[in-house]
Amino acid sequence: MPQRKPDPPETGNTISWDPYGRPIVPDNPVIPFIEGDGTGPDIWRAARPVFDTAVRKAYGGKKKILWLELLAGAKAQDALGPDCLLPDETLEALARYGIAIKGPLTTPVGGGFRSLNVTLRQRLDLYACIRPVRYVPGIPAPVRHPERVDLVIFRENTEDVYAGVEWEAESPAAREILEQINARLSSEGKPPLPIESAVGIKPMSRRNTRRLVARAIQYALDHHYDSVTLVHKGNIMKYTEGAFRDWGYETARELFGERTLTETELFEGFGGRMPPGRIVIKDRIADAMFQQLLLRPEEYGVLATPNLNGDYLSDAAAAQVGGLGMAPGANIGDRCAVFEATHGSAPKYAGMDKVNPGSLILSGVEMLRFMGWEEAGDLIVKALQDTIADGIVTYDLARQMENVKEVSCSAFGAAIQSRMR
Repeated sequence: MPQRKPDPPETGNTISWDPYGRPIVPDNPVIPFIEGDGTGPDIWRAARPVFDTAVRKAYGGKKKILWLELLAGAKAQDALGPDCLLPDETLEALARYGIAIKGPLTTPVGGGFRSLNVTLRQRLDLYACIRPVRYVPGIPAPVRHPERVDLVIFRENTEDVYAGVEWEAESPAAREILEQINARLSSEGKPPLPIESAVGIKPMSRRNTRRLVARAIQYALDHHYDSVTLVHKGNIMKYTEGAFRDWGYETARELFGERTLTETELFEGFGGRMPPGRIVIKDRIADAMFQQLLLRPEEYGVLATPNLNGDYLSDAAAAQVGGLGMAPGANIGDRCAVFEATHGSAPKYAGMDKVNPGSLILSGVEMLRFMGWEEAGDLIVKALQDTIADGIVTYDLARQMENVKEVSCSAFGAAIQSRMR
């Protein structure tokens, strides 16, 4: 039976961080992993050997990941009892070791958590949900030119709807709040809200917006994207989403003034031609941004969004390149980063060695790149592309493609390993 207190490898070292929130990674870091629920163990068994093979081949044995299993979700309940969905020891280990990877987690009904994933992000202050969306050649996609999509969505992870502050319709708390709101509306000459309504609070703050946008801009500069777009609904929600837009421009101006310019500055000062070493900061209304993603995705690089906008946009963008099965994800703070599969746990396929491990494998690629181990990440991407080009795919892709060989989850991972050069 798994132990409650994680037992770290004896030979591994702990990652540290520089003052700018960048990891300082030793050659033998301890990296925690959470298998996840449902199909989580299946995709982890397929993905882990891919990571180990890439690191060994990229660095000739000079670097190695020391894996440390942590418990969460159903596996934690089975080992520690029904009330132990997310043990304190797991949170403490994630904070201590700094970088981790996880499979999908399911929150059981009545488990005491609104969401295990949300709880992880909030307790560890993983304020940036980062979703790269790039096309893997050969993957079936519903649009004509999926290869034009190459963007990274930075979604604020602690505020907006993720704050989870709400009261049930007709509850005493909801009525009390609505009475106060209606009194204010009446004094302003505005119609009241129905007293039987449910009530939710949508908080947004300058501090949390600024750190999200700053990380998005730094990412764009580091990875040679030419724009950061602030996506908001500020035409209606002027003091929340509109403030997100204003604080975003403020962050660019105050922290990156020599490296950024607005669209107005670009066209009035430079005739629309981007000067070297600069990126343009622009903004788009959320509903218009959906249309832009479909019609002109090549005009966008990094998107910075409040929580709900980013939630919708990241899934919609992933659909354009073939769906969540091949979509990586990460949740990152200033001293901690958790990389994860972006799809659900699919319990009906649990233990069948059937589902596509691509999302977790590509999330591992993002983890390796975040660690500064780009060579290992690049090996995996090339081998995955070669595997698909050779017509070796899991069932979800096979049913959409012709003249391919359908293989199991583990066989897909093994095929990727065999193509690493």
